[in-house]
Amino acid sequence: MDEMSGRVPQERIDRLAAVHERLRSTVEQYVVGNRELIDLITIGLLTGGHVLIDGVPGTAKTTISKIVAHLIGYEFRRVQGAVDTQPADIIGVRIYDAATREFVLQKGPIFSNFVMIDEINRLTPKTQSAFIEAMAERQTTIDGQTYPLADPYFVIATQNTQEFEGTFPLIEAQRDRFMFSMTLSHLERENEREILRRAQGGELNFAAYESRIGPLVTVDEIRSMAADCEEVYVDEEVLRYILDIVVASRGHGDVRLGTSTRGSLALLAGAKVHAAIEARNYVIPDDVKRMAFPVLGHRLILEREAEIGRVSVHQVIDEILETVEVA
Repeated sequence: MDEMSGRVPQERIDRLAAVHERLRSTVEQYVVGNRELIDLITIGLLTGGHVLIDGVPGTAKTTISKIVAHLIGYEFRRVQGAVDTQPADIIGVRIYDAATREFVLQKGPIFSNFVMIDEINRLTPKTQSAFIEAMAERQTTIDGQTYPLADPYFVIATQNTQEFEGTFPLIEAQRDRFMFSMTLSHLERENEREILRRAQGGELNFAAYESRIGPLVTVDEIRSMAADCEEVYVDEEVLRYILDIVVASRGHGDVRLGTSTRGSLALLAGAKVHAAIEARNYVIPDDVKRMAFPVLGHRLILEREAEIGRVSVHQVIDEILETVEVA
Protein backbone atom coordinates (compact mmCIF):
# COMPACT_ATOMS: atom_id res chain seq x y z
CA MET A 1 0.00 0.00 0.00
CA ASP A 2 1.15 3.56 -0.73
CA GLU A 3 2.10 4.84 2.72
CA MET A 4 1.88 8.49 1.63
CA SER A 5 -1.72 8.32 0.49
CA GLY A 6 -2.97 5.35 2.49
CA ARG A 7 -4.24 3.77 -0.72
CA VAL A 8 -3.55 0.49 -2.46
CA PRO A 9 -1.24 1.12 -5.47
CA GLN A 10 -3.15 2.21 -8.57
CA GLU A 11 -1.54 -0.43 -10.79
CA ARG A 12 -3.08 -3.21 -8.67
CA ILE A 13 -6.49 -1.58 -8.88
CA ASP A 14 -6.11 -1.17 -12.65
CA ARG A 15 -5.43 -4.89 -12.95
CA LEU A 16 -8.47 -5.71 -10.82
CA ALA A 17 -10.70 -3.47 -12.93
CA ALA A 18 -9.33 -5.08 -16.11
CA VAL A 19 -10.07 -8.59 -14.79
CA HIS A 20 -13.62 -7.55 -13.94
CA GLU A 21 -14.11 -6.06 -17.40
CA ARG A 22 -12.86 -9.28 -19.03
CA LEU A 23 -15.16 -11.34 -16.84
CA ARG A 24 -18.16 -9.15 -17.66
CA SER A 25 -17.46 -9.12 -21.40
CA THR A 26 -16.99 -12.90 -21.44
CA VAL A 27 -20.35 -13.44 -19.74
CA GLU A 28 -21.97 -11.02 -22.18
CA GLN A 29 -20.77 -13.12 -25.12
CA TYR A 30 -23.61 -15.45 -24.16
CA VAL A 31 -25.92 -13.54 -21.81
CA VAL A 32 -27.86 -10.47 -22.94
CA GLY A 33 -28.41 -7.67 -20.44
CA ASN A 34 -28.18 -8.14 -16.65
CA ARG A 35 -24.92 -6.21 -16.39
CA GLU A 36 -25.89 -4.97 -12.92
CA LEU A 37 -26.26 -8.57 -11.71
CA ILE A 38 -22.82 -9.48 -13.09
CA ASP A 39 -21.32 -6.49 -11.29
CA LEU A 40 -23.12 -7.33 -8.04
CA ILE A 41 -21.87 -10.92 -8.10
CA THR A 42 -18.31 -9.61 -8.53
CA ILE A 43 -18.84 -7.23 -5.62
CA GLY A 44 -20.20 -10.08 -3.50
CA LEU A 45 -17.24 -12.30 -4.35
CA LEU A 46 -14.67 -9.62 -3.50
CA THR A 47 -16.34 -8.57 -0.25
CA GLY A 48 -16.94 -12.13 0.92
CA GLY A 49 -20.66 -11.36 1.07
CA HIS A 50 -23.70 -13.21 -0.25
CA VAL A 51 -26.35 -12.03 -2.74
CA LEU A 52 -30.15 -12.36 -2.71
CA ILE A 53 -31.99 -11.94 -6.02
CA ASP A 54 -35.71 -11.25 -6.21
CA GLY A 55 -37.11 -11.71 -9.68
CA VAL A 56 -39.29 -13.52 -12.13
CA PRO A 57 -38.14 -16.85 -13.64
CA GLY A 58 -36.21 -16.90 -16.88
CA THR A 59 -33.87 -13.95 -16.28
CA ALA A 60 -30.61 -15.93 -16.68
CA LYS A 61 -29.72 -15.94 -12.98
CA THR A 62 -28.54 -19.56 -12.98
CA THR A 63 -26.72 -19.20 -16.28
CA ILE A 64 -24.81 -16.12 -15.14
CA SER A 65 -23.89 -17.80 -11.86
CA LYS A 66 -22.58 -20.94 -13.60
CA ILE A 67 -20.51 -18.89 -16.03
CA VAL A 68 -18.97 -16.66 -13.35
CA ALA A 69 -18.12 -19.68 -11.17
CA HIS A 70 -16.42 -21.32 -14.17
CA LEU A 71 -14.45 -18.16 -15.02
CA ILE A 72 -13.02 -17.83 -11.50
CA GLY A 73 -12.35 -21.51 -10.88
CA TYR A 74 -14.97 -22.06 -8.17
CA GLU A 75 -16.83 -25.35 -7.70
CA PHE A 76 -20.49 -24.61 -8.49
CA ARG A 77 -23.46 -26.43 -6.96
CA ARG A 78 -27.13 -25.59 -7.25
CA VAL A 79 -29.93 -26.37 -4.77
CA GLN A 80 -33.53 -26.29 -5.96
CA GLY A 81 -35.85 -25.05 -3.23
CA ALA A 82 -38.86 -27.23 -2.49
CA VAL A 83 -41.09 -27.79 0.53
CA ASP A 84 -39.85 -31.38 0.90
CA THR A 85 -36.14 -30.43 0.87
CA GLN A 86 -34.58 -31.35 4.21
CA PRO A 87 -31.53 -29.77 5.91
CA ALA A 88 -29.58 -32.99 5.30
CA ASP A 89 -30.15 -32.57 1.54
CA ILE A 90 -28.17 -29.32 1.77
CA ILE A 91 -25.56 -29.73 4.47
CA GLY A 92 -25.05 -33.49 4.20
CA VAL A 93 -25.31 -36.42 6.58
CA ARG A 94 -23.03 -38.69 8.56
CA ILE A 95 -23.47 -42.37 7.67
CA TYR A 96 -21.99 -45.53 9.16
CA ASP A 97 -19.26 -47.20 7.11
CA ALA A 98 -19.30 -50.92 7.93
CA ALA A 99 -15.81 -51.42 6.46
CA THR A 100 -14.12 -48.88 8.72
CA ARG A 101 -16.69 -49.12 11.53
CA GLU A 102 -16.81 -45.34 11.64
CA PHE A 103 -19.29 -42.64 10.76
CA VAL A 104 -18.22 -40.72 7.65
CA LEU A 105 -19.57 -37.46 6.29
CA GLN A 106 -21.38 -37.39 2.99
CA LYS A 107 -21.04 -33.71 2.14
CA GLY A 108 -23.99 -31.80 0.74
CA PRO A 109 -23.84 -29.01 -1.87
CA ILE A 110 -23.27 -26.40 0.86
CA PHE A 111 -19.60 -27.46 0.93
CA SER A 112 -18.92 -26.03 -2.55
CA ASN A 113 -17.21 -22.66 -3.21
CA PHE A 114 -20.17 -21.21 -5.13
CA VAL A 115 -23.61 -22.30 -3.94
CA MET A 116 -26.79 -21.25 -5.70
CA ILE A 117 -30.09 -21.69 -3.86
CA ASP A 118 -32.88 -21.40 -6.41
CA GLU A 119 -36.25 -20.30 -4.97
CA ILE A 120 -35.00 -20.19 -1.39
CA ASN A 121 -38.42 -19.10 -0.17
CA ARG A 122 -39.83 -22.51 -1.16
CA LEU A 123 -37.71 -24.07 1.58
CA THR A 124 -39.40 -24.51 4.96
CA PRO A 125 -38.13 -22.29 7.81
CA LYS A 126 -36.34 -25.31 9.32
CA THR A 127 -34.42 -25.91 6.10
CA GLN A 128 -33.75 -22.21 5.56
CA SER A 129 -32.15 -22.10 9.00
CA ALA A 130 -29.51 -24.57 7.81
CA PHE A 131 -27.97 -21.69 5.87
CA ILE A 132 -27.75 -19.18 8.72
CA GLU A 133 -24.69 -20.70 10.40
CA ALA A 134 -23.07 -21.43 7.03
CA MET A 135 -23.46 -17.91 5.68
CA ALA A 136 -22.48 -16.13 8.88
CA GLU A 137 -19.68 -18.33 10.19
CA ARG A 138 -18.49 -20.34 7.16
CA GLN A 139 -19.15 -23.58 8.99
CA THR A 140 -21.94 -26.07 9.54
CA THR A 141 -22.84 -28.43 12.36
CA ILE A 142 -23.92 -32.02 11.74
CA ASP A 143 -24.80 -34.36 14.62
CA GLY A 144 -23.04 -32.05 17.05
CA GLN A 145 -19.82 -31.87 15.04
CA THR A 146 -18.72 -28.64 13.36
CA TYR A 147 -17.22 -28.73 9.88
CA PRO A 148 -15.53 -25.81 8.09
CA LEU A 149 -16.88 -24.91 4.66
CA ALA A 150 -14.94 -24.16 1.51
CA ASP A 151 -12.63 -21.17 1.42
CA PRO A 152 -13.54 -18.96 -0.38
CA TYR A 153 -17.28 -19.40 0.04
CA PHE A 154 -20.10 -17.59 -1.77
CA VAL A 155 -23.89 -18.00 -1.77
CA ILE A 156 -26.37 -16.55 -4.24
CA ALA A 157 -30.06 -17.18 -3.63
CA THR A 158 -33.14 -16.39 -5.69
CA GLN A 159 -36.78 -15.91 -4.81
CA ASN A 160 -39.94 -14.81 -6.56
CA THR A 161 -41.91 -12.77 -4.05
CA GLN A 162 -44.81 -12.43 -6.49
CA GLU A 163 -45.73 -16.05 -5.79
CA PHE A 164 -47.27 -16.89 -2.43
CA GLU A 165 -48.53 -20.47 -2.66
CA GLY A 166 -46.08 -22.94 -1.15
CA THR A 167 -43.59 -20.27 -0.09
CA PHE A 168 -42.12 -19.20 3.25
CA PRO A 169 -40.87 -15.60 3.53
CA LEU A 170 -37.31 -15.29 4.78
CA ILE A 171 -37.03 -14.32 8.43
CA GLU A 172 -35.20 -11.08 9.26
CA ALA A 173 -32.10 -12.90 10.54
CA GLN A 174 -31.84 -14.84 7.27
CA ARG A 175 -32.25 -11.76 5.06
CA ASP A 176 -29.62 -9.89 7.05
CA ARG A 177 -27.06 -12.64 6.32
CA PHE A 178 -27.20 -11.58 2.67
CA MET A 179 -24.83 -8.67 2.22
CA PHE A 180 -26.49 -7.47 -1.00
CA SER A 181 -29.74 -7.89 -2.92
CA MET A 182 -31.33 -6.76 -6.14
CA THR A 183 -34.58 -7.10 -8.04
CA LEU A 184 -34.63 -8.41 -11.61
CA SER A 185 -37.40 -7.89 -14.12
CA HIS A 186 -37.94 -8.88 -17.74
CA LEU A 187 -35.51 -7.54 -20.31
CA GLU A 188 -36.19 -4.37 -22.25
CA ARG A 189 -37.39 -4.66 -25.84
CA GLU A 190 -33.98 -4.23 -27.50
CA ASN A 191 -32.34 -6.85 -25.31
CA GLU A 192 -35.23 -9.24 -25.96
CA ARG A 193 -34.74 -8.67 -29.68
CA GLU A 194 -31.03 -9.47 -29.35
CA ILE A 195 -31.86 -12.78 -27.66
CA LEU A 196 -34.21 -13.71 -30.50
CA ARG A 197 -31.51 -12.77 -33.03
CA ARG A 198 -28.94 -14.96 -31.27
CA ALA A 199 -31.39 -17.86 -31.01
CA GLN A 200 -32.17 -17.59 -34.72
CA GLY A 201 -28.45 -17.57 -35.50
CA GLY A 202 -27.70 -20.60 -33.35
CA GLU A 203 -25.64 -18.56 -30.88
CA LEU A 204 -27.35 -19.78 -27.71
CA ASN A 205 -25.70 -23.21 -27.51
CA PHE A 206 -24.46 -23.16 -23.92
CA ALA A 207 -22.37 -26.34 -24.21
CA ALA A 208 -20.46 -24.89 -27.18
CA TYR A 209 -19.96 -21.57 -25.41
CA GLU A 210 -18.76 -23.19 -22.18
CA SER A 211 -16.29 -25.41 -24.05
CA ARG A 212 -14.44 -22.42 -25.49
CA ILE A 213 -14.07 -20.39 -22.30
CA GLY A 214 -11.72 -21.11 -19.43
CA PRO A 215 -10.90 -19.65 -16.03
CA LEU A 216 -9.71 -16.04 -16.22
CA VAL A 217 -8.27 -15.97 -12.70
CA THR A 218 -7.30 -18.42 -9.99
CA VAL A 219 -8.83 -18.72 -6.55
CA ASP A 220 -5.62 -17.26 -5.06
CA GLU A 221 -5.88 -14.26 -7.39
CA ILE A 222 -9.46 -13.68 -6.21
CA ARG A 223 -8.18 -13.70 -2.63
CA SER A 224 -5.46 -11.20 -3.56
CA MET A 225 -7.93 -8.87 -5.29
CA ALA A 226 -10.26 -9.07 -2.29
CA ALA A 227 -7.38 -8.04 -0.04
CA ASP A 228 -6.62 -5.10 -2.35
CA CYS A 229 -10.25 -3.97 -2.12
CA GLU A 230 -10.01 -3.87 1.66
CA GLU A 231 -7.18 -1.34 1.31
CA VAL A 232 -9.14 1.07 -0.89
CA TYR A 233 -9.02 4.49 0.77
CA VAL A 234 -12.13 5.92 2.44
CA ASP A 235 -12.05 9.52 3.62
CA GLU A 236 -13.62 10.49 6.94
CA GLU A 237 -16.22 12.60 5.11
CA VAL A 238 -17.32 9.54 3.11
CA LEU A 239 -17.52 7.49 6.31
CA ARG A 240 -19.74 10.21 7.76
CA TYR A 241 -21.94 10.04 4.66
CA ILE A 242 -22.36 6.26 5.13
CA LEU A 243 -23.26 6.80 8.77
CA ASP A 244 -25.80 9.50 7.91
CA ILE A 245 -27.55 7.20 5.43
CA VAL A 246 -27.71 4.35 7.93
CA VAL A 247 -29.04 6.57 10.72
CA ALA A 248 -31.60 8.10 8.34
CA SER A 249 -32.85 4.61 7.47
CA ARG A 250 -33.53 3.97 11.15
CA GLY A 251 -35.33 7.24 11.75
CA HIS A 252 -37.47 7.46 8.61
CA GLY A 253 -41.18 7.82 9.36
CA ASP A 254 -42.20 4.98 7.03
CA VAL A 255 -39.62 2.53 8.38
CA ARG A 256 -40.36 0.16 11.27
CA LEU A 257 -36.93 -1.50 11.22
CA GLY A 258 -33.91 0.23 9.73
CA THR A 259 -30.67 -1.26 8.56
CA SER A 260 -28.49 -3.24 10.94
CA THR A 261 -24.82 -2.78 11.76
CA ARG A 262 -24.19 -5.53 9.20
CA GLY A 263 -25.78 -3.12 6.73
CA SER A 264 -23.36 -0.36 7.71
CA LEU A 265 -20.39 -2.66 7.14
CA ALA A 266 -21.86 -3.92 3.87
CA LEU A 267 -22.27 -0.34 2.60
CA LEU A 268 -18.63 0.38 3.39
CA ALA A 269 -17.30 -2.87 1.89
CA GLY A 270 -19.49 -2.61 -1.21
CA ALA A 271 -18.45 0.99 -1.85
CA LYS A 272 -14.78 -0.03 -1.71
CA VAL A 273 -15.22 -2.79 -4.28
CA HIS A 274 -17.39 -0.61 -6.49
CA ALA A 275 -14.61 1.99 -6.51
CA ALA A 276 -12.06 -0.70 -7.39
CA ILE A 277 -13.99 -2.12 -10.36
CA GLU A 278 -14.31 1.49 -11.56
CA ALA A 279 -10.48 1.64 -11.45
CA ARG A 280 -10.23 3.95 -8.44
CA ASN A 281 -8.22 3.32 -5.28
CA TYR A 282 -10.44 5.64 -3.26
CA VAL A 283 -14.18 5.83 -2.55
CA ILE A 284 -16.37 8.73 -3.61
CA PRO A 285 -19.99 9.40 -2.50
CA ASP A 286 -21.33 8.03 -5.80
CA ASP A 287 -19.92 4.59 -4.87
CA VAL A 288 -21.94 4.72 -1.66
CA LYS A 289 -25.08 5.79 -3.56
CA ARG A 290 -24.68 2.94 -6.05
CA MET A 291 -24.53 0.43 -3.20
CA ALA A 292 -27.42 1.89 -1.19
CA PHE A 293 -30.17 -0.10 -2.95
CA PRO A 294 -28.32 -3.47 -2.87
CA VAL A 295 -27.48 -3.00 0.82
CA LEU A 296 -30.68 -1.45 2.18
CA GLY A 297 -33.30 -2.94 -0.15
CA HIS A 298 -33.79 -6.22 1.72
CA ARG A 299 -33.06 -4.88 5.20
CA LEU A 300 -35.65 -2.12 5.61
CA ILE A 301 -39.03 -3.17 6.98
CA LEU A 302 -41.79 -0.63 6.46
CA GLU A 303 -44.57 0.37 8.79
CA ARG A 304 -47.90 -1.29 8.10
CA GLU A 305 -49.46 2.06 7.23
CA ALA A 306 -46.76 2.66 4.59
CA GLU A 307 -47.41 -0.73 3.02
CA ILE A 308 -51.14 -0.05 2.90
CA GLY A 309 -50.37 3.28 1.26
CA ARG A 310 -48.28 1.43 -1.34
CA VAL A 311 -45.03 3.08 -0.30
CA SER A 312 -42.15 0.95 -1.58
CA VAL A 313 -38.75 0.35 -0.03
CA HIS A 314 -37.13 1.81 -3.14
CA GLN A 315 -39.13 5.01 -2.72
CA VAL A 316 -37.91 5.27 0.87
CA ILE A 317 -34.27 4.73 -0.17
CA ASP A 318 -34.65 7.34 -2.92
CA GLU A 319 -35.97 9.80 -0.35
CA ILE A 320 -33.11 9.05 2.04
CA LEU A 321 -30.50 9.63 -0.69
CA GLU A 322 -32.21 12.87 -1.71
CA THR A 323 -32.35 14.27 1.83
CA VAL A 324 -29.00 13.14 3.24
CA GLU A 325 -26.41 15.72 2.29
CA VAL A 326 -23.20 14.62 0.62
CA ALA A 327 -20.21 15.65 2.71
